[in-house]
Amino acid sequence: MKRYISSSLVFAVFLFASSALAQEQRTITLQEAIEIALENNYQLKQARNNLDLADHQIRSEYADFLPSVNGNLSGSRRTGQQFISDRFSEGLDPFVDITSQSISGNLSANIPLFNGFENINSLRASEQSKISDEESLRRSREQVIFNTASNYLQVLLDMELLEIRRENLENSQKQLEQVQAQVEVGSRPTVDLYNQEAQVANEELLLTQQENSLKFSKILLVRQLQIDPMGDYQFTVPEMESEINTEVLESYSLSELIDQALLNRSDLKSTIADIRSLEYQLQIAKNNLLPSVSANAGLSTSYSDQYSLLGESVAFSDQFFDQRINRSFGFSVSIPIFQNWNRMYNIESSKVQLKNAELNLDNSRLQVIQEVTQAYNDYTSYQKQLSASEKSLIASERAFETQQERYNVGSSTLIELSQAQASYVEAQSNYTQATYNLIFQEKLLDYYLGKLSGDSIEF
Repeated sequence: MKRYISSSLVFAVFLFASSALAQEQRTITLQEAIEIALENNYQLKQARNNLDLADHQIRSEYADFLPSVNGNLSGSRRTGQQFISDRFSEGLDPFVDITSQSISGNLSANIPLFNGFENINSLRASEQSKISDEESLRRSREQVIFNTASNYLQVLLDMELLEIRRENLENSQKQLEQVQAQVEVGSRPTVDLYNQEAQVANEELLLTQQENSLKFSKILLVRQLQIDPMGDYQFTVPEMESEINTEVLESYSLSELIDQALLNRSDLKSTIADIRSLEYQLQIAKNNLLPSVSANAGLSTSYSDQYSLLGESVAFSDQFFDQRINRSFGFSVSIPIFQNWNRMYNIESSKVQLKNAELNLDNSRLQVIQEVTQAYNDYTSYQKQLSASEKSLIASERAFETQQERYNVGSSTLIELSQAQASYVEAQSNYTQATYNLIFQEKLLDYYLGKLSGDSIEF
C-alpha cells in the first residue's frame, strides 16, 4: 500500500512538472498587443453594447410610424340572480338565480395622424445619438491603442536601460579583475581595489532596481492587455528607423495641426452629434403644445350561454363570429390647454440642456487646441533633446575611452576613470530616454490629432 501511494505521488509530481514545462513563453509584438487590447478591453465591449442598443432604438422609432394593435380575450362565470331580458319580454320574472358563462374578445388599432412631428424628430434624435455612440466608440479605440502603445514603449525603454546596466556591470567587473591583478603585483594601491569593489556593488544595486522597473512595466502592460497575469510573455522590439523622420511634422504649421485635430477628433464629433440630438428633443418639447390627431378602429364580439333569439338559444359560433360582432372607426383630436406648466418646463429644460452642451463643445475645442499646442511644443523640444543627448553620448564615450587608456598606462586615477564611466552610462541612458520620449510624443500628437486607427502602429 505504501509503495502504491509513493508511486502515485511521483506520478502526480511528474504530471505537474510536465504541465509547467508545457506552458511555453508567449511572444507578443506591438501590433499583436494592440489587437489583444482592442479585443479584451471591457470599455470597448460596453461601447459596442451601447451601439447595439442604439440600433434597436432606431428600429423602435421606425415602428412608431406603424399603427398600434391590441387584442383582448376574456371569459367569466357568474352565479346568482341575474337579469334576463328575454324573460322580461315574455312576461316572466326577469331575475333568475342561475349560473352563466360568457366570453368576449376585442381587437383595436390606433394610429397617430399628427402629433407635432414627434415621430420624425424622435427618429432623427435617435440617429444622432447613434452617431454619437459610434464616435465615442472610435475615440475609445484610440484611447486603448494609445495606452497600449505607451505601456509597450515603457517596457522597451526599461529593456534598453536594463541592457545598459548589464553592460556597465560587466565593464565594472572586468575593471575589478584588472585592478585586483595590478594590486597584487603592487602597481596600484589597495584603496583602488576597495573603490572598484564598491563601484561593482553599486552597479549590481542599480541593475536590480532596473530589473524591478522592467517587471513593473510588464505588469502594467499585461493589465492593459487584460490577459493572464501569471503567463510568461516576451515583448519583441520592433524595427525602428535609425533616424526619426521629422519632415512630416515640419511640413505642417501649428495652426494646420489644430485645424486637423478640430476636424478629425471623434470626441468633438460625438459632442456635435449630441447637440443635434438635443436640438431635435427641444423641437419635440415645443411641438407638444400643438394639437394631436389620431385615428382608431375596433372590432369586438362576445358569447353568453344566456343569450337567446326568439326564445331559442344561439350556438357559440353564431354568436361569437356573426350575430354579436361590433365594428367601430373614428378620429380623436387632443388639444393641450393647461397641464400645470409641465410642457413649458420641459421646453425650458431642453433649452438649458442644449446650452450646456454647446458650452461643453466650446470648452472641448479649447482643450483640443491646448493639447495639440502642448504636444507640438514638446515634440520640437524632444527633437532638440535627442540631438543634444546624441552629441553628449559621443563625447562621453570618447572621454571614457581616453580615461581607460590613461588609467591603463598609469597616468590617470581610478576616481577619474569612474567619473568618466558614470558620465558615459548617464549619457547612454539620456540618449535612450530621449529617443523613446520622442517616439512617445509622436504617438501622443497622433492621438491628439485623432489619427490613431489601430491598423498599423509604426516607429
